Amino acid sequence: MDKQLLSILVCPVSKAPLEYDREKQELVCRASGLAYPIRDGIPVMLESEARQLGADETLGANHRR
Repeated sequence: MDKQLLSILVCPVSKAPLEYDREKQELVCRASGLAYPIRDGIPVMLESEARQLGADETLGANHRR
């Protein structure tokens, strides 16, 4: 994930910053509890495509930048 692109993207729901999860290929927003998929290198920033985070994920235990 391009660091410059990551620095300007925000969650479309909460407008909070996103974290890149390399392992899952997702952009994670803890504020909204959503994870947006990255497909073919392109972030899919649609709420309807986002995955709801589990309780353990909202604590940040499994996220890597």
